[in-house]
Amino acid sequence: MDRTEFGGLLREARQRSLLTLENLAEMSGVSVRAISDMERGQSLPRQATLSELMDALELDADERRRFVEVSMRRTGEPTARIPRQLPPDLAMFRGREDALATMYGLTEQVVETGGNAVVSVIGGMAGVGKTTLAVHWAHQVADRFPDGQLYVNLRGFEDAGHPLDPAEALGGFLTALGVSDRDIPHGVDARGALFRERTASRRLIVVLDNARDEAQVRPLLPASAGCLTLITSRSRLSGLAAVEGARLVGLDVWTRAEALAALAARIGEERCRAEPAAAAELVELCGFLPLAVAIVAAQLSTTPQVPLRLGVRELSEAGQPLLDALSAGVPRGDVRAVFSWSYRALPPETAGFFRFLALHPGPSVSTAAAASLAGVGMPEARRRLRQLAAANMLSRDAEGRYVLHDLLRTYGAELVEHEKDDRLGAQTRLLDYLRHTAHRANLFLGRTRTEESAPPADGVVNVVLETREEALEWFGQEEATVASALRSMDDPRLLRFRMTLTQDWVGYYSVMGRWSAEIETKRIGLDVALLLDEPAAVVRNSADLARALAETGRTDEADQQVELMLGQLHRLGPVERAFTERTVGWVRGRQERREQALHHARRALEIYRTLEDERAMAREMNAVGWYLALLGRYEETVALCQEAIPLLRRDDNLRIEAAAWDTMGYARQRLGDLDGATADYQESLRIYGEAFDGYNQAEVLDHLATAQLERGDRAQARASWLRAAELLSAIHSPRATRMRANARALDDPPQQP
Repeated sequence: MDRTEFGGLLREARQRSLLTLENLAEMSGVSVRAISDMERGQSLPRQATLSELMDALELDADERRRFVEVSMRRTGEPTARIPRQLPPDLAMFRGREDALATMYGLTEQVVETGGNAVVSVIGGMAGVGKTTLAVHWAHQVADRFPDGQLYVNLRGFEDAGHPLDPAEALGGFLTALGVSDRDIPHGVDARGALFRERTASRRLIVVLDNARDEAQVRPLLPASAGCLTLITSRSRLSGLAAVEGARLVGLDVWTRAEALAALAARIGEERCRAEPAAAAELVELCGFLPLAVAIVAAQLSTTPQVPLRLGVRELSEAGQPLLDALSAGVPRGDVRAVFSWSYRALPPETAGFFRFLALHPGPSVSTAAAASLAGVGMPEARRRLRQLAAANMLSRDAEGRYVLHDLLRTYGAELVEHEKDDRLGAQTRLLDYLRHTAHRANLFLGRTRTEESAPPADGVVNVVLETREEALEWFGQEEATVASALRSMDDPRLLRFRMTLTQDWVGYYSVMGRWSAEIETKRIGLDVALLLDEPAAVVRNSADLARALAETGRTDEADQQVELMLGQLHRLGPVERAFTERTVGWVRGRQERREQALHHARRALEIYRTLEDERAMAREMNAVGWYLALLGRYEETVALCQEAIPLLRRDDNLRIEAAAWDTMGYARQRLGDLDGATADYQESLRIYGEAFDGYNQAEVLDHLATAQLERGDRAQARASWLRAAELLSAIHSPRATRMRANARALDDPPQQP
């Protein structure tokens, strides 16, 4: 049930679509040999290849889910995390012999001599093929670096003006290297140190694409002598040569011969030989710029019967250059005219789709996000994306998402203005897609949004999520999009959308322990709330920010948020006042200021009693009881939990009822009532099980093990800690290690006095 099962699924879907191997290869861009190997059970696809096949086969949502599930059953593979983040290689790579020779020498320096970590900087203008060269070479030598390949688009020159933060890039690298989200530290310095530690003994290729400057790059350089780092940038980055000893490889536009060879590889040598003068004029009109030649070739390949001279005439008449900046540095030709020619050849619906796609703020775009931007359904979006990819106006990354070159993004955004498209409507649909899908995904993370939310705009795609794993996968897929949207969508009419979006992503960040991302996101939400001058929104955003700051030990900054929240009390209604007191109590508890925590929790409980809100009362009774227990007032804790539990049970509030049983067990254990404590812990475990809350089950098992050990039952204590370790390992929590260590400590017999 692994490669053979996937091969059968693929063959069945292809035959059902009445496609030959050659048809599917042409539609997907995957070679006939690769598809044949998959169908015969000899290989499984990479994520990008899988996406291309599913799109070409036009599978529905259930079929796509089945394909993904089966393709991930890779039996017999090593368990160590080996990152393979490179985008697909370009099959029709041509030219660049001098640059390749230089890079071959650098690779030999790493592999043969074991010298210092080698850094190569590939510089050149936009569209000159820097990324293509770096990715091509990385694929060529990947087998010589067995510990994998890391890739990141640093977005150094996008129009939005927000290059990728090195800390964010390091977070992605550490995750790819197998570091749990909860183990990834805050700040670029700490992350950089951990990255260098994790790569110290590895042989890796690291591709840092589209870097802005040396400061962005330096924290991302591995220190291992076995690593090869390839950097692309429009800047020279000469500082890396001076300090890090980087080798600078400059790329210019192609020579005439290279451009003609690339054109022939794409449209056929016979056409170029039949009209050599027209072929030469075509590449000259492209300014010998690789991106422009690729786009022209893609257009010509769709009309093999059309003479090249007709293409020359149409390209020459493509219109006045409205995007002069794209032609800067190109010795001949007009890049804007190249784009215009291919754009005008698109079907009208695909042309409109392309314009909306240019408004996407992130480094890559999912099919669902693209569909929502354009206001079309998923099947149509897949067709439009395939058409754009066939026209070389899109590429795909290692995860199968679509990537729009920043030159084409600039061109498309200009067309939006020229065509007077509804930019605001498209951005609203994208934000609605992100908000409403996040809201549904949060249901699998145990979080629901209490305030009412307006229905999504027409045209927003509804993504079906059925499991916690699917919810987390969706969050991970769109995380970069959310971060970019929050930073770049500054239309005042979108302020409230952005603020609400930050609230919808808190659950994901909390579950994954992504405190740094949550802090950055909630600062944006808080800034918007302050700008809107809405005290309830200020408190909600400040509360989330304070929690994240407290989790990371940033006490002074958390105190600032507490002061901000308390300063809003006089402007709030009773419900929000109670929420504020409850939040401040939680922050003070996390800071181990237990008397203050108890004070604020009691004030929240008083308000809830006044409101006769039994659900909130019962929840806050548990909080007050916990703080009382931490202060050694165990009898009061037991009494308060006994009052709260019937209310929680009546309200079917499983998680808080389970927490109350755990709190009561904690108090009884310290009162010496081990039998009562054990019974309370076991009831808490049962209820958390009903709520499918493995994380808190593990917490209770930890408490139960200490009670069992105190009773002298080492075997049961050991079993409880091992079970806790299993639950925590399932969610990749680093606390699993401590649970296993506790269990191992009980392997040896107790020391005799």
